[in-house]
Amino acid sequence: MNQHDIIQAFSKLGAFMKSLCDQEATNEELVYIREVIQREKNHNGWFTVESIYKSLESLSEMLSVKDLDEWASHYTFTSSPKRVGVIMAGNIPLVGFHDLLCVLVSGHHALIKLSSDDSRLLPLFLERLVQLDPRMKERFIVVPRLNESEAVIATGSNNSARYFEKYFGHQPHIIRRNRTSVAIIDGSERPKELELLGTDIFSYFGMGCRNVSQLFIPKDFNIDRFFAAIIGYSNIINHNKYGNNYDYYKAIYLMNQEKLLENGFLLTKESNELFSPIAVLYYHRYDSPEEVSDFLAKHEEDIQAVIGRGYIPFGQAQHPKLTDYADGVDTMHFLQNL
Repeated sequence: MNQHDIIQAFSKLGAFMKSLCDQEATNEELVYIREVIQREKNHNGWFTVESIYKSLESLSEMLSVKDLDEWASHYTFTSSPKRVGVIMAGNIPLVGFHDLLCVLVSGHHALIKLSSDDSRLLPLFLERLVQLDPRMKERFIVVPRLNESEAVIATGSNNSARYFEKYFGHQPHIIRRNRTSVAIIDGSERPKELELLGTDIFSYFGMGCRNVSQLFIPKDFNIDRFFAAIIGYSNIINHNKYGNNYDYYKAIYLMNQEKLLENGFLLTKESNELFSPIAVLYYHRYDSPEEVSDFLAKHEEDIQAVIGRGYIPFGQAQHPKLTDYADGVDTMHFLQNL
């Protein structure tokens, strides 16, 4: 099975994902998978139907033959495949899909260690991938532990990264740690741009590394403009887990007599910190663009994406391209050199 065949299989899977998102399209298999998606929130309360379809939409956008061919053409792979362990994260639905795609398109074999928080969705689409091309069955296997890997790609928290280093440090590896994203407002944004910023903040309840957790605003910016623009996301407070986080951190801040601004579904707190809790957005008032640039440079290893004019457009944080590698580490280059 050559790279062209693998790309063809993934492009067909992308078309299938797109048809799933089109609620008017229907057949027996689509109905079955939609029912599984509907039940997923019973296993993981953060994985709502909306968030799963959002992930599928984003993945389907990158799985065109044209984009896959162009992406893969920049790399040259040997004919000696390795067994590459892929340790999946589980913070948002199908978050490890890109790593798996990289491993298989590069011609290697994937040993997949699923996250307990996302252990049902990926097998569902792997099964569909095999239906589209039965030869794909020989390219991957889901395993309970990585005993036979020759290289590892692992994604997790800072704590789990230390564990990964201990057990897989002797192998070629990519080990990812906590990252988050920031947005920059210059004050001239239209209401629609600020509204789209809400998508970058609230998608997946803010649990992804591409979600904005720190907002830079000019010294004289009226933050009420931001609150007015994001009012359309107010229903997020009705999600039980999100609402519990909101109530908890609001109580903590009030007891500690910390200054905060809130609108009933988002707590905002002035801080230079990057990693805000769920339901909390940190913001920082800046004097000059140079101040922001210095901050970004200083915290480069903690920042996944920067949203704003001149950076990733507002509303596009959760629509990465094939070349938007996590932690800025070129996964395909790593696989090319195994």
